[in-house]
Amino acid sequence: MAGFLPDARFLDVIVALVALEAIALVGARILVGYGPSIAGTLANCSAGACLLLALRAAMIGAASPAVVSLLAASLVAHLADLAARWTAHSHNWAKRRPPPPIRKEDRPDVSAEPLGR
Repeated sequence: MAGFLPDARFLDVIVALVALEAIALVGARILVGYGPSIAGTLANCSAGACLLLALRAAMIGAASPAVVSLLAASLVAHLADLAARWTAHSHNWAKRRPPPPIRKEDRPDVSAEPLGR
């Protein structure tokens, strides 16, 4: 099983890429003014980074409390990400108006003969 797992240093590179992704997304949000929310982006990237760090800690033989702490931090970040997404979607639903009712003259005529006969 250990032969299938990459070296722990490989995970350091992936965590660095996750950090660069977070910086790029937050920078794009600041420059452009729209896109994923900053809080949601940071929470999402933090959750992923904590999972990667927990895997790295387990691979190098760190103590169990360190691994559990990183997993708990990932859970907290994941819940923060869900809260940010849930709040964003609930605001979008609150702003939506129901579709206008279909007027009688706009309804299709269903009394005609079915097609294909």
